[in-house]
Parts: sequence; structure tokens; C-alpha cells
Amino acid sequence: MPVVDVVNLDGKKVGQVELADTVFGAEVNHHLLHEASRWYLAGLRRGTHKTKDKSEVSGAGRKLWRQKGTGRARIGSIRSPLWRHGGTVHGPKPRTYEYALPKKMLLGALRSALSAKLAEQKLTVVDAWTLETHKTKALRTALDKLSAESTALLVATGDNRNLELASRNLDGVKLAVSNALQPYDVLRHDRVVVSKDAAARLVRVLDPERQPAETPQVESIAPAPAPKKEAAPKAAAKPAAKKPAAAKKPAARKGKE
Repeated sequence: MPVVDVVNLDGKKVGQVELADTVFGAEVNHHLLHEASRWYLAGLRRGTHKTKDKSEVSGAGRKLWRQKGTGRARIGSIRSPLWRHGGTVHGPKPRTYEYALPKKMLLGALRSALSAKLAEQKLTVVDAWTLETHKTKALRTALDKLSAESTALLVATGDNRNLELASRNLDGVKLAVSNALQPYDVLRHDRVVVSKDAAARLVRVLDPERQPAETPQVESIAPAPAPKKEAAPKAAAKPAAKKPAAAKKPAARKGKE
């Protein structure tokens, strides 16, 4: 593993840190660097270019002269693309230039860019971005002590208001967070200054050999049995009602003898 000195903002050595070979000592893949830079620059294009076609330029819609008999070329509109001030044929229209890039290619390009900077000894690890003021002059003095006289890319983690305010007015200095670092920015700037926490986070995220976090297995718990419904108490049996006695039918009258 490459061992890099950790310095403070005064340029004095305060310790050392070991960086993973898989992230800061990987083989530089120039093809990945080219593809990642091309993808990043394509996403920056606004795509607002526009030309007017025949239906959008000014001019009357009447036919200038009759179709035949004049000896001149036939013409249907003054807005024809063949004429001056006419419309443009197949001109550019508003569009987006963004396209998808596989995540593995982007991470591989970032590993190559960081490894190239470390091999060129243009990567500096600082203890922390602890600025007492948001003044640009204080940050400029610190960068001069860190041998970042030319363009520099500052990599930090989390929100740092003083660092953000102090760096935005410096020409050639850009601030980036570790979880949104782009290979193009690493290659574009002459020196990369990374905080110790940001370097540790880059190792955790970019290491292809890291083991995925194991999720604890939770045993399935059987659902509780539903409570039994209590039987409603039976009502007391009512005594059977006595049927009224059937009325006796009168005896049939005998016929006369």
C-alpha cells in the first residue's frame, strides 16, 4: 500500500496514511479516462442551438410569379432556402447531449485518475480543512504552502462554509465533495488536495475488493393466533305454550225416518 504524508494547512507533516493499492495504485486505463471525460463534457453542453426553417422566417407566402411562361426558374415562396434570408435546411434544433455511461466504467476511470496523480506526486493529503475565516487570502496562503500555486482541486466531505466561500473567488481552484468527484476534474487540475476523511471515504467507495455489508438475518416470527370468539350465553328455555283445546264438532243430525 502506498504511504502518503499527512500535512496541515501550514504545510507541516503531522502523520502518515496508508492508501489502498486498488484505488490509488491501480493501472492507469487511458481509454476509460477518455470515455469518462467525453461523457462529462457532453453533459455540460446546454444544447440550446436553434436555426429557423422555411416556416419560421419572415416573408410573405404568396407565389412570386406564375409557374410557366416566364422563362425563369419556378419559385413558390420568397422564404425558400435557396434565397437570401430564406430558411435553413436541416439546421440544429434544441437537444440534449447526455448519454448513459456504465457505473463500472466511471469508477474505473476515477481510480485511474487518482492513481495517475499519486504516481506523478501531485496528490496531497491534508489533516482537515479547518479554516478560521472565510477570507480568500487565508486560503490562498494555505494553498501556496501546500505547493498548489497553479490550478488545484480541493476534495472535502460534508459542508464547510468557510472553505466554500474562500475557494469560489480563486481562479483555477475548484471545490468538490468526495461522493461527487469526477475524473475530468482530477485530470484538469494540476494538483489534487484531499482531506484525510475524504481519502478514507474514497477508499471505501472505490475499492472493488470490499466485502458487501452483511444484513442480519431475522428469524421469521409466526403470527399470534387470533383470539377465539366467546359463545354467547344461551337464553333460558321458555315453557311451551299450551295449545287451546279443539272445539268439539256438533253431532250430525239424523235424517227423518
